[in-house]
Amino acid sequence: MKALIAGLLLLSNPLWATCPDWPAQRAERELSALAQQLNAWDDAYHRQGQSLVADELYDQASANLQYWRLCFHGAGPAEANPLNSSTGPVPHPIAQTGLRKLADSRAVANWIASREDLWIQPKVDGVAFSLVYRQGQLAQLISRGDGRSGQDWTSQARQLPAIPQHLPRRLDLVLQGELYWRMPAHIQHQAGSLGARSKVAGLLARETLTTEESAGIGLFVWDWPDGPSSINERLQQLSTLGFADSQNFSQPIRTLTDASHWRAQWYNSPLPFATDGVVLRQGKRPPAARWQAEPPHWAVAWKYPASQALAVVQAVDFRIGRSGRITPVLRVQPVKLDDRRIEYVSAGSLQRWQSLDIRPGDQVVIRLSGLTIPALDSVLWRTQQRAELQVPDAKTYHNLSCWRATPACASQFRARLVWLSGKQGLALPGVGPGTWDKLLRAQQINSLTDWLDLSTEQLRRVPGLGPRSAAALQQSFQLARQRPQQAWLRALGVPGNVTLDADWDTLAQRSISDWQRQPGVGPQRAAQLQAFFQHPEVQALRTQLRTAQIAGF
Repeated sequence: MKALIAGLLLLSNPLWATCPDWPAQRAERELSALAQQLNAWDDAYHRQGQSLVADELYDQASANLQYWRLCFHGAGPAEANPLNSSTGPVPHPIAQTGLRKLADSRAVANWIASREDLWIQPKVDGVAFSLVYRQGQLAQLISRGDGRSGQDWTSQARQLPAIPQHLPRRLDLVLQGELYWRMPAHIQHQAGSLGARSKVAGLLARETLTTEESAGIGLFVWDWPDGPSSINERLQQLSTLGFADSQNFSQPIRTLTDASHWRAQWYNSPLPFATDGVVLRQGKRPPAARWQAEPPHWAVAWKYPASQALAVVQAVDFRIGRSGRITPVLRVQPVKLDDRRIEYVSAGSLQRWQSLDIRPGDQVVIRLSGLTIPALDSVLWRTQQRAELQVPDAKTYHNLSCWRATPACASQFRARLVWLSGKQGLALPGVGPGTWDKLLRAQQINSLTDWLDLSTEQLRRVPGLGPRSAAALQQSFQLARQRPQQAWLRALGVPGNVTLDADWDTLAQRSISDWQRQPGVGPQRAAQLQAFFQHPEVQALRTQLRTAQIAGF
């Protein structure tokens, strides 16, 4: 059974690739801390009406805790019911069942395959309720609570225009549905939920509402538990009773293609409310008296694609660019976001990383920037044991540091090589980061221009370079000898985009005031240019280039 559960978790999200390598004492601390955090979110969500974390992130964090429980049997507190803190004094006439969430289209297809008479509705992002009428008169509005009992919201219900105070027929009935914040022409894919549920929950916690606040709350009935056995008949009668949205937003489906169509339609089209997925229902279900406060087999949720993913940090790499800028890059356990596999995400700057204090084991929130680039959003949960990291000193790295392949300079020196051979430098065909990695691992390069002296035979002996690759590389290196001085100066990293139309000796002899007389060169750039040409490592490179008979040096 444990293996089965673990397999299901892995299928739903690749976040949990392996069990953490923790001793028993640390496992106890970590599981207890995450369970405590989830309990706090549960209490805020179900009792206080505050959504402190997005549903999709809560789901991923909760599943992570479940997996840890499989990894460390008996560690941490016993599993708690998320609804424990939300119960109330008023029992539901019919239990609120909740919904099981299907992980992906394959799970949806399997669910559909064994059923018939299926319907789909948008999953309205609001506050669930039971609405009770006796002899056609509004009698009670009960919050979902723990599914068995909830809070009495009847006084608030009498203030809401969306809830009919009288029905056109003298019926006794119980309805289940969602109170939502009205959002005309709301497109979920573009705008997200905008805290709509929390707004409604906060208003319902008050005794009195303003006219504007009352008018802003809408009603969506998603079920009539003890209504007619045919869903068609239920929907038609709900419409005649004044609950037309139930019929307007319910569609029959037969296949995964049908379900996918309506899911995409409601995700990308204007609706009057926020939604976070769709609900698939069987037309026929057991009698309402048999319903339990647990997910049923006749209805499931299929959430919209996650807009953010929760990833466990495995390591923090500090990458130093050509100019000395330090960029912390998080290596994370692989996650999928919008069908993209993500293993690395930049923390932006060293200062941002320091303010967030991200360490291995932390769980971070990742979004896609511009629909393609993974971006770090925030830290959702911090591991209890903070790992020590070797953080580079920002004062050590700058425009004129790391001209040689020393251990401390590995990252910046490699970045200089990549720049040198790239299109902004010498534009050497077939020479990229992988090429330099091979040469650096073989210890064939110490300074920025040592490769000019490598023979084809030497290149052939480099692991990963065969005879053909070595010959092609030698050809590219020969092209470098033909590049003009301007290209070489850009490749070496001369500061700024300035025109350098003099020979080396003239450029090297210019003072700061001489540089300032050049078009587009201000005081700061002038100082940088003078420092560049006077730097001993740059002068040593000039000597190497002159020996190699590169024009202009």
